[in-house]
Amino acid sequence: MEFKDYYQIMGLKPEATSDEIKRAYRKLARKYHPDVSKEADAESKFKELGEAYEVLKDPQKRAQYDGIRQQGWHAGQQYRPDGQGARKGPGFYTEEINPEDLGAFSDFFTSIFGQQPGRGYSPFAREAAASRGEDVHYSIDVRPEDSYHGTTRTIEFPVVEMTDTGQLVRKTRTLNVKIPKGVVNGQHIRLKGQGGPGYRKGPSGDLYLEIKMVDREPFHIDGRDVSVIFPVAPWEAALGAQVRVPTLGGPIEVKIPPNSQTGNKLRLKGRGLPGNPPGNQYIILQIVTPPAMSQTAKDLYQEMAEKIPFNPRERLGV
Repeated sequence: MEFKDYYQIMGLKPEATSDEIKRAYRKLARKYHPDVSKEADAESKFKELGEAYEVLKDPQKRAQYDGIRQQGWHAGQQYRPDGQGARKGPGFYTEEINPEDLGAFSDFFTSIFGQQPGRGYSPFAREAAASRGEDVHYSIDVRPEDSYHGTTRTIEFPVVEMTDTGQLVRKTRTLNVKIPKGVVNGQHIRLKGQGGPGYRKGPSGDLYLEIKMVDREPFHIDGRDVSVIFPVAPWEAALGAQVRVPTLGGPIEVKIPPNSQTGNKLRLKGRGLPGNPPGNQYIILQIVTPPAMSQTAKDLYQEMAEKIPFNPRERLGV
């Protein structure tokens, strides 16, 4: 039989505390429970985890196992116990094994402790202490206007519950959450006690919302700043004009300076996302040329070409 490194199975160091062992067990039990896990070989890993936890959580079994491990045995090595059958001596279990009980734990476990729990035994059901529920992380898409005004959203997310018998079940939870004003991309909002339910009346975990800001035309978000690519006619750019531009708070009147060019920016102070200080909104001008679809339009363009000396490629030296 192969020697089993129970610390390695649980991802622990040999000096791990009892609290660290419990935390590792709860985390891995949720990960590998066959009822909810999508991992390969979840059932065998779950069984192996239960065996490791059964040993390491018990001070007497752990001390007995550590004594053997410190003799130089390592994972995968062919293990040969002293003598035949279960090891005996002070502090060692010597009870006879009921053949019907075989299968709950491995031969390696049996060779050391000389007994196994009865058929149908679940090592996880024996962890009767209250434990905190798992934290849940949920990504939520937020539009610019949602951040500007604040909103309430209904979300659904999976949680894992552990029953009193140690069974893990996956459920879907529905929750109305408030999105406060001024949230920005990547921000995390903690909702205390809104995560996975606790075990045996333990406290619930927390829900962490990660904000994913999504652009929605015409608004583009950069931190708390908002930008709008704003089309203007050639005569508005050349002569200047009073125009209405969209903002998250509603349209406002803005003056386009004369001789504006594509790419020029107009800053609307404090018109971005709320905050301390609030962001700004930037109007990025984009001159849009009317198509010469009619003879009148063609004549006007021809007249401009003849009467307005202008070389748009002058800075290129051509």
